Amino acid sequence: MVARQDLVEDADVRAGLLTARRGTAFFARKLSELSYADLDEPSLLPGWSRRHVIAHVGYNARAVARLVEWAATGVEMPMYSSPEARNEEIDFGATLPPIALQNLFDHSAIHLSVEWRDLPADKWEEQVRTAQGRLVPVSETVWMRTREVWLHAVDLDNGARFADIPAEVLRRLLGDIWGAWEKRGETHGLAARVRRGADDGLTLGEPEPGATLVEGPLAAVVRWAAGRGTEPGAPLTATHDGAHVTELPAAPRWI
Repeated sequence: MVARQDLVEDADVRAGLLTARRGTAFFARKLSELSYADLDEPSLLPGWSRRHVIAHVGYNARAVARLVEWAATGVEMPMYSSPEARNEEIDFGATLPPIALQNLFDHSAIHLSVEWRDLPADKWEEQVRTAQGRLVPVSETVWMRTREVWLHAVDLDNGARFADIPAEVLRRLLGDIWGAWEKRGETHGLAARVRRGADDGLTLGEPEPGATLVEGPLAAVVRWAAGRGTEPGAPLTATHDGAHVTELPAAPRWI
């Protein structure tokens, strides 16, 4: 039997699908390393256990799949009926037995991958609406899922680091976060600059007089910007008007 392949023809979307599926595999590996008892432990997200993270990632795959089905059929299928319903779903999922949580993640990831695979090439520009109300081409769902699986693999707090996330994902994450801050007018007096590696010198914001400049390797800067703090010994520094600041400023809220 001949294996079925993605119908999409756009090279950028194909590359994005590969990165999303690699992120799913990475999350699955970090999840498989946890015992059932480990699932009750806290995640990196305040107020959420590892169970909450797993439930969120599983239900997110179902929600994203609904958008892909919307593009395929033309029948509107919102990600969630309401923000309250989304939160209730995650809270319920966190109470599931461990094997059910594992199955939720596995089955929802497979379902989403199949929906992507079978979406006809001429449907990838169909418009769908995100949970935030934005109208986007359905191709945007690939990035939406990529962000979830790579970031939340770290949130499991099981040894995954931001440095494990591909550089192209980190760059886009940083751009998304900074863009959200700009829309809310929260970048005044703040700048970030990447030091070291291929992205050395990448700067967001203006390190003008009176501004606080956060600097460090790409992974460390993104971790800070995403609200996950810093890893022990992370070479991340902050200066204000050129003078060293002993404590990093708290990053503005992302989403």
